[in-house]
Amino acid sequence: MSVVTVQLGQCGNQIGFEVFDALYTDSHCPQGLCSKRENEAYQASCKERFFSEEENGVPSARAILVDMEPKVTNQTLSKAAQSGRWKYGQHSCFCQKQGSGNNWAYGYSVHGPRHEESIMNLIQKEVEKCDSLSGFFIIMSMAGGTGSGLGAFVTQNLQDQYSNSLKMNHIIWPYETGEVIVQNYNSILTLSHLYRSSDALLVHENDAVHKICAKLMNIKQISFSDINQVLAHQLGSVFQPTYSVEGSCHYRRNPLGIDWQVRPPLSRLPTLGKASLNRELQFNTSIANLVILRGKDVHSADLGGFKDPALYTSWLKPINAFNVWKTQRAFSKYEKSAALVSNSQFLLKPLDTIVGKAWNMFASKAYIHQYTKFGLEEEDFLDSFTLLEQVVASYCNL
Repeated sequence: MSVVTVQLGQCGNQIGFEVFDALYTDSHCPQGLCSKRENEAYQASCKERFFSEEENGVPSARAILVDMEPKVTNQTLSKAAQSGRWKYGQHSCFCQKQGSGNNWAYGYSVHGPRHEESIMNLIQKEVEKCDSLSGFFIIMSMAGGTGSGLGAFVTQNLQDQYSNSLKMNHIIWPYETGEVIVQNYNSILTLSHLYRSSDALLVHENDAVHKICAKLMNIKQISFSDINQVLAHQLGSVFQPTYSVEGSCHYRRNPLGIDWQVRPPLSRLPTLGKASLNRELQFNTSIANLVILRGKDVHSADLGGFKDPALYTSWLKPINAFNVWKTQRAFSKYEKSAALVSNSQFLLKPLDTIVGKAWNMFASKAYIHQYTKFGLEEEDFLDSFTLLEQVVASYCNL
């Protein structure tokens, strides 16, 4: 069951490289805690999901690289080829129109339709290499401008053409202090469009990963490479297979191993522009939690706290909302590791903040002309606000 990855923009391509490198490195790490048969099955499963075999014997990542200019994609292709362990097969690269670097509307309304056929043809060629396609993993920035707009456009096309295959978007939440002045506009447009066309949004916050690098890893001068490697190890520890004691692979319900189909019901729409987050949250109420344990002592870990009904919404029992996977096959260089994937209120405050800031800008008509000149209308913004205010209200009422 294979996964095709679509790497979009500088963010998506740089993280994508680190993810594939982490997956390959992990699958070839010597492991002493699991049997030889389990380790061989683990390697075969990783290869089938994320790599295809080329004529020269060097595994090729099942991926498409898309960017507005050749610099980043060329660097990414070169790094993979120079490793001598794995490589990229094909990629897509188009030159960007000057002056549209942070414009979501240009990526969605102009660049996407202009290169739709070329991008979708490359994706189809990669799909045809799979014996059995299960889904797509799309890596992109949420606020980066043209790349995020193009990412929303490509995801919508994947939903139209591959409706039976899982579409999971990995999005990078921007620093709260700001990277680009219109990042809140870009974010609400990206999130609202992906909510309609993607099956799952897997979110990493730049601020949270930055804290990991600073406080847990004691890195003094943190680079994007440091952040991307942390992201890659977290993603790899989630996406690699887990095995039972008998050595059978747990494919679960989709190729990435996670059942993401639960969404909160949309509640009554709150008044636009008013804060929907009226109370201080004591803890993050969850819809679903998945804990993945790898390596030493996994079978003796006490996870009873995750079964507390108080952690979950009233309309779901813990037995339906909590799952745990365990394997003695360690991930990469770690003796043991734990990963938590949670559908909860964790992003409620950041989402409410972004929607609020974007609404304040929209109310004063700030920078709207940069979007309307590429085909977006004010009604498109209002639709995005409406949907995200409903999402905020729904999660607030869990």
